[in-house]
Amino acid sequence: MSKRSKKRSHKIGLPPGTPVHIGEQKTDQVKFNLFLYNESQYEETAPRSVQEIQRLCDKPLCKWLNVDGLHDVEVLQSIGNLLGLHPLVVEDVINTQQRPKVDLYSDYLYIVLKVLTYDEAKRWVASEQISLILSKDRVASFQEMEGDIFDPVRDRIRTAKGRVRKEGADYLAYTLMDAIVDHYFMVLEKLGEDIEELEEELVTTPTPKTVRAIHHLKRELIHLRKAVWPLREVINLLLHEDTPLITNTTKPFLRDVYDHTIHVIDTVETYRDLVSGMLDLYLSSVSNRMNEVMKLLTIIATIFIPLTFVVGIYGMNFDWMPELRWREGYPIVLLTMLIIALVMIAFFRKKNWL
Repeated sequence: MSKRSKKRSHKIGLPPGTPVHIGEQKTDQVKFNLFLYNESQYEETAPRSVQEIQRLCDKPLCKWLNVDGLHDVEVLQSIGNLLGLHPLVVEDVINTQQRPKVDLYSDYLYIVLKVLTYDEAKRWVASEQISLILSKDRVASFQEMEGDIFDPVRDRIRTAKGRVRKEGADYLAYTLMDAIVDHYFMVLEKLGEDIEELEEELVTTPTPKTVRAIHHLKRELIHLRKAVWPLREVINLLLHEDTPLITNTTKPFLRDVYDHTIHVIDTVETYRDLVSGMLDLYLSSVSNRMNEVMKLLTIIATIFIPLTFVVGIYGMNFDWMPELRWREGYPIVLLTMLIIALVMIAFFRKKNWL
């Protein structure tokens, strides 16, 4: 089964808003992590039930609820009811095949993003869907598995570093988006190293394995582009949509994320052009190697043409050939053949054919 294969066919025939988990089960059970904070205090808990989350969320603090695991439909429905989510939103959260997007509702925003990681052992780009629910004083994030790139954000909340404890939920949502986009650069760096290695291999020792590596890189870049390209529209909509959920204080930071996204997209397009040209480079390298081999063989054959002519004459079976009775005939013929070969090699060098 393909690493990115999904079972989308399970949705066929079901009414809209029916929650069906589409994707791989990456955790054994659904886990919760809840941060409650303001500028002067913070509290971190790991609730074990939806009822406990509801009780804790009644506190007048900024809240960040993180959910790891999307396979348990009943639990996710309960979370959706607690947060007041539309059935279509719950359906999209559980479906990990979503395209990055943002949906605006009356009292919250639903944002879908893709977290990309590079598997160095298998040399492919793995993706994980992240869903963010931004409301007035709360951010809920839904992830496919435990352990992620948000640990630096958690550390900032715990140690009160930066602005995150001083700002509202919209700034926290920006911080999570910024962490995701910054991680794209790490993936691009790894892919750039692979491209450099492949270019070196193409110039020196191209093999059929090199062609397979080129096609593999093309697939990874297509996958990367599908995850990154729609993000520009998402951030652009957040910047220009007139919603009270995103303050004017946070919008300059979103513009910075937008700039980073454009940079990522430009880099992806550059890599795609490079990889697309690699096949032509491979064919050119193979052709050049073949030309060099044929050139060498042709020169060797050309040198042996007059030598073959000489030995052909003395290989004829005539009784009366004056040179046949010469005592010095054999060494003279060999010396003549050597001189001919040396003169031809010198001529080829003068013409830069060797």
